[in-house]
Amino acid sequence: MRKLVVIALFAASACAPARDPRNEAGIRGISAGQDGFWSALQGLCGRAYTGRVVEGNASDSSFRNAELRMHVRECTPTEIRVPFHVGSNRSRTWVITRTGRGLRLKHDHRHEDGTEDSVSLYGGDTRDAGTTSKQEFHADAHTASLIPAARTNIWTLEVVPGERFAYALRREGTERRFRVEFDLKQPIPVPPAPWGAK
Repeated sequence: MRKLVVIALFAASACAPARDPRNEAGIRGISAGQDGFWSALQGLCGRAYTGRVVEGNASDSSFRNAELRMHVRECTPTEIRVPFHVGSNRSRTWVITRTGRGLRLKHDHRHEDGTEDSVSLYGGDTRDAGTTSKQEFHADAHTASLIPAARTNIWTLEVVPGERFAYALRREGTERRFRVEFDLKQPIPVPPAPWGAK
């Protein structure tokens, strides 16, 4: 009898589908869409691109009138750092991390001497699987306490390999919208390090 049980278990395991790394990613808290998005972003590591504002309001004039550059500067298995230069201002870095539940976007703001700005590390987490080309990040509690008006913010990152990278913001319940797109067809020389970088 014991022999039959062992044979039955062996047969069942032999018929089980092969292990799919995408499914295992989901078990770890990362959906297949998020895993694909992460891979697409990692594929840009070391490269820099120019961008332009395609949606915004009057408060975004400093972005419209400056050269915009992004640089996928640092990539590890759990964190990607993307400095965003606005003209000569190198204070901004987008920090994307893998968490136990999905992906997180934070905004690291620094002064020229490298010290952290008083308004920094705001951002949020994904709430759904998203897709391999688009992820949305909903404002977290830290953001709501730091910038009350931003408590309904939703940031979007998009990667369409060989075409574009986009960073966007919408504030639910208001007309606030901002979007900048970077041309992935034309890499540029790597810009200087962001303020405060090691």
